[in-house]
Amino acid sequence: MTEPGTLILIMAIAVLAPLLAYRVARWVPVPLVIFEIGLGIVVGPDVLGWAEQDQFIEGLSDLGLTMLIFLAGYEIDFAAVRGDTLRRSLGAWLVALAVGLGIAFALSGGEVTRSFIIGTALTSTALGTVLPVLRDSGDLRGPFGTVVLTFGAVGEFGPIIAMALLLSGRAPGRSAALLLVFAAVTAVAVRLALRPRPAWFSGVITETLHSSGQFAVRYVMFVLAAMLGLAHVFGLDTLLGAFAAGVVSRLVLVGAAPHSSGEVMGRIEAMGFGFLVPVFFVVTGIDFDLSALLDDGRPLALLPAFLLLFLMVRGGPLYCLAPPGWPRRDRAALALHGSTCLPLVVAITTIGLDDEVIGAGEAAALVGAAMLSVLVFPLLALRLRAPGRDRAPTQPASAEGGSETW
Repeated sequence: MTEPGTLILIMAIAVLAPLLAYRVARWVPVPLVIFEIGLGIVVGPDVLGWAEQDQFIEGLSDLGLTMLIFLAGYEIDFAAVRGDTLRRSLGAWLVALAVGLGIAFALSGGEVTRSFIIGTALTSTALGTVLPVLRDSGDLRGPFGTVVLTFGAVGEFGPIIAMALLLSGRAPGRSAALLLVFAAVTAVAVRLALRPRPAWFSGVITETLHSSGQFAVRYVMFVLAAMLGLAHVFGLDTLLGAFAAGVVSRLVLVGAAPHSSGEVMGRIEAMGFGFLVPVFFVVTGIDFDLSALLDDGRPLALLPAFLLLFLMVRGGPLYCLAPPGWPRRDRAALALHGSTCLPLVVAITTIGLDDEVIGAGEAAALVGAAMLSVLVFPLLALRLRAPGRDRAPTQPASAEGGSETW
């Protein structure tokens, strides 16, 4: 199909997917992304052959992934994730990375780069995919949602850092130095974002909110472009810049226009979830190498193995390091949400394919298992939480002197 025809088909799927999700929800709440990816596979080259990716569609898909990571970064309220919760989430991810790399070395026969690809993929959390599930279930703003956001943010941010250090093709020392410089510049941006905005800045946001000026929306897009450009200059993955841009944008908007920030981000989300993010997920389905998964018995056998490894490597440490006093159901739900992955698995396997260190079948098995994680794990987590929400206890005053809510 020609380029305009493929885009029309992708947007038709984007319209059809929420209708299907709405109809199916009366029986079982299937995440929207499953319909987007599934229909993408159906119209892709390996089934109906109606759609193929080209440079223009690939560019839109990349923007969709960037927006997904940006929105994930924006959702993180660092005032709510400091202290013991943050320490536990960092510990859980580091344990997952160590276990994941160890298993990957064993599976790959000691091939270093291949082990880094598989091991890093096993540690990610699709926070941008989990967020809509938490929002729709009413858990996003509660104690349970705060903890899932914290552990999920580290599961989103940690693999991006690992990609910059392990998969950039540069010497680890040079990559670490560039990463530190980027972190320093980002820290300066965060510090500037925390400074009080002048009165005129807030005034312009309010005055142009319902006009064609849309100053706040344009400002957020400028921050996103600037952080993406900064990551590119340092030779780092642009997803790192997108996540940092989300953090900085939240600090600026909440500080400068607290009463308007929700409406501003509603418009950014409309741009993302209404257009760019669905393109990314549909194109993920179109690009999925179904023939590589089915032509050989090994990739198909690896798919359930990788799905189990996602739960063991990522979910196991989450279950063990959940806040003290949590009941088993909430620990298990946290582990399931945290083991849900996809966007970063797609990004990491793409690097592996481009560098020719993993095969198409292995990549298809990883991505296929990630797709199943998006379908299965959130549904199981919702069922575990359904009997009694907000059971997670409220932690007493933390050792740092503040009160911290789980």
